[in-house]
Amino acid sequence: MRILLIGAGGVGSAVVPIAARRAFFESMVVADRDRSRADRAVGQVVDARFVADQVDASNAESVAELVRAHQITHVLNAVDPRFVLPIFNGALAGGADYLDLAMSLSFPHADDPYHQTGVKLGDEQFAAAREWEQRGHLALVGIGVEPGLSDVFARYAADELFSEIDEAGVRDGSNLEVDGYTFAPSFSIWTTIEECLNPPVIWEKDKGWYTTPPFSEPEVFDFPEGIGPVECVNVEHEEVLLIPRWVDCKRATFKYGLGEDFITVLQVLHKLGLDRTRPLAVGSVEVSPRDVVAALLPDPASLGDRMTGKTCAGTWVTGRGKDGQPRQVYLYHVVDNEWSMREYGSQAVVWQTAVNPVVALELLASGAWSGTGVLGPEAFPPVPFLDTLVEYGSPWGMREETPAAR
Repeated sequence: MRILLIGAGGVGSAVVPIAARRAFFESMVVADRDRSRADRAVGQVVDARFVADQVDASNAESVAELVRAHQITHVLNAVDPRFVLPIFNGALAGGADYLDLAMSLSFPHADDPYHQTGVKLGDEQFAAAREWEQRGHLALVGIGVEPGLSDVFARYAADELFSEIDEAGVRDGSNLEVDGYTFAPSFSIWTTIEECLNPPVIWEKDKGWYTTPPFSEPEVFDFPEGIGPVECVNVEHEEVLLIPRWVDCKRATFKYGLGEDFITVLQVLHKLGLDRTRPLAVGSVEVSPRDVVAALLPDPASLGDRMTGKTCAGTWVTGRGKDGQPRQVYLYHVVDNEWSMREYGSQAVVWQTAVNPVVALELLASGAWSGTGVLGPEAFPPVPFLDTLVEYGSPWGMREETPAAR
């Protein structure tokens, strides 16, 4: 296996030391628009399998050329979702399989954005599924932590724990704090704005996909391992578009524990138009307001030394167990920032995202996972993934709950 990792930001840089401990691949090319960032990512390890290069992620042919030049078998996309399509298309043009952590962007319904879907997350990728299948290549979409591990949990629940699923609800929360900052997102602010201010999507078996206003249906969810109660709200996320394609359930949701202060900042950015991506003229230059916001905030990858606490990603599942009795479980994965910094030099959120595509690549290399076309994590057997995650030293957990206790 010869891997092209595109993006040497927080998640991409975290992939390198994780992958360096594994023997399943022949080489990994780390490429970024800024060659110096790729050099720094590779410089974290002393391992001849890793080399740095430069790529224009917005140009499919640039990606395809790099795939051909290095005889790449698998492209791992670790950049903002605005670059999904050129990397996705460039991987296929170059003759490689493809993995990403987020799917192609959505576009709200023109007339009724808070009730009806427009172009959904991943629609443009799934539209190409037949071509990928005909050419014998795999595009494994949404294989970070959320989406990714959360989807594996949903499939595991369906296969191993439930005879009937009422709701598969992804719930994400943390108690992370960053010393010295009043506002410092632990993940890409570009992506955070995109997913939090777009109309959230919900799936129901008798209605299909529909939308609501941002931050709808607040609920308090009690997260495990000392994190505790966090208010969560509906947010647009890929799991809601992926889970119902492969898991039989009556409802699929995604709720994010943002907190009142975080939501207020996002709402102010929206009111001021600072969430917009279209460039506007400022004097003699044109600049995207969202890019200005991103430039003003600290790089999430640089926050690890100032960060304390834990982050939790998981899937809350309700329905009937294999015995036909009511059942409710929360399948989860917690990362302590102190641990991830000590073991890998990566802050908790980016490390938790980065470990999952490395696990997936190892399963593809071994043949434990295989397929063609455009597939989500739910399309594959979950047990090999969860077992390998434990082997990586990062166990997952399951909390059995009393039905309707929440």
